[in-house]
Amino acid sequence: MRALLGVPMAAVVLALLSVNSVSASCCGAAAYDKCGCDDPATYGCVKRHCHTVMKNCRKVVWEKEQYTCYKTCYETVWEEKTVNCVRHERETHYRECEYTVCKPVYETKCRTVNYTVCKPVYETKTKEICYTVCKPVYETKTKEICYTVCKPVYETKTKEICYTVCKPVYETKTRTYCYTVCKPVYETKTKEICYTVCKPVYETKTREICYTVCKPVYETKTREICYTVCKPVYETKYRECCYTVCKPVHYTKEIQVCCGHWDTEVTECPGPVVRKRVREPGCWTWDPCCCRCVWCPGECKMVEVQCPPRKICKKVWVPEVQTKTINCVRYEREVCTKQVPYTVCHMEREQRTKTCTYTVCHMVPEQRTKTCTYTVCRMVPEQRTKTCTYTVCHMVPEQRTKTCTYTVCHMEREQRTKTCTYTVCRMVPEQRTKTCTYTVCHMVPEQRTKTCTYKVCHMVKECHSKQVPYTVCHMVPQKCVKRIPYTVCKPVCYTKTIRVAHCVPKCVPYTVTRCVPRVICEQVPVTICCPPPCCDRRRVCGC
Repeated sequence: MRALLGVPMAAVVLALLSVNSVSASCCGAAAYDKCGCDDPATYGCVKRHCHTVMKNCRKVVWEKEQYTCYKTCYETVWEEKTVNCVRHERETHYRECEYTVCKPVYETKCRTVNYTVCKPVYETKTKEICYTVCKPVYETKTKEICYTVCKPVYETKTKEICYTVCKPVYETKTRTYCYTVCKPVYETKTKEICYTVCKPVYETKTREICYTVCKPVYETKTREICYTVCKPVYETKYRECCYTVCKPVHYTKEIQVCCGHWDTEVTECPGPVVRKRVREPGCWTWDPCCCRCVWCPGECKMVEVQCPPRKICKKVWVPEVQTKTINCVRYEREVCTKQVPYTVCHMEREQRTKTCTYTVCHMVPEQRTKTCTYTVCRMVPEQRTKTCTYTVCHMVPEQRTKTCTYTVCHMEREQRTKTCTYTVCRMVPEQRTKTCTYTVCHMVPEQRTKTCTYKVCHMVKECHSKQVPYTVCHMVPQKCVKRIPYTVCKPVCYTKTIRVAHCVPKCVPYTVTRCVPRVICEQVPVTICCPPPCCDRRRVCGC
């Protein structure tokens, strides 16, 4: 880059050196070494003449220039290559191993045990107990009571009511119509038909009806009633009762108790003989396929090894019989007497009076009026018109006649009469008598005797014997065989393809921009001042 910049700088220096030397007073535009007068004394009085001229000047301009350069780049290229590899696959093998197991064998035995049981023996006894009971004696009595009852007496009456009914009367009439039918061209025509329809007109009317109603009037009265009440009177008495009390009696006795203890027996069993796989030391070898060292394990071989012995502890039950003294309690019955209070009830009569309130009903007749609404229907004739559509054929005219039947209804009035039945109630007083029955109770004392049965228990000793089973365990050695899995690593050769990278040099063009100097000519205005000549001779100075 420094060498490239030095070339334009040298060109500028050469251009500046090629320019002629000019006077500083005239900016290098002209030289005045031959102008002027020969006599320097007369120069001050001469007047100067100035004028402007255009002079060519050189100027350096920097321009941008693009040029192409080349650089070296490295590109990665992948190449596929096949290599041989080795992988180790695990394979499972089995070997048989014998071992000894002590299997427990249980044996059940029985022994005889004697024990004593106290068997209860019950004895039934009886005794008589006297007691007094108050027995109620009931007596039935009657008395008559007079009272008044208002008995209703119903009377049925009738009356006639006249009313008018419009009865429809229907009359059938016929009418003949003439029409023409044309075939096969049909023309549809219409005509109006007048007919009469009876339209019902409803009219609502009212009228008043008088009727009698018996209105009940209630009157409350009172009267006194005498009655007898049996009032209970309670009296407390005492009697002697016998009861039995069981008192505890403590004593001691000796019994035989079957017991024992557990002893621990230690048995030493020899250890089993186990086949063990042992691998010999390996070594490192050079693999030319992988270009590296590979570890090669040693050879495996089976060796029989005796395992250390083991101790087996088992517990053995040792039975024994011991004599123990125990504390016992037996209960003895004792008869005691106590005073028991009881209550005796007897009834005493007492006369009482109560006031009863009752209601008497009187029926009072009352005149009432109600308005009845009824509807009257009358038929009003109404003229109506309907349009009939018919078809006319123009090709074959044919005259036809049809008869229409219609019904005319007109209403005729008819007088009718109906009989209404109504009931009138009046109350008639009536004297009645009823007999009331009541019961009087008297308590009568009565002596009774009952027999009580009770049981007395005696404990009787009884000897029994029973067979008690127990289990004895002894160990029996037993040989077993089991399969032990082990893994073997087996080398397997295979081929795989890998990618290998290579760097390839490559020239890549690129563009660089630089500044280049260029000399141009341009015109610059310059002012020149020339003095006039002092002598006869005149010189033109550079104009």
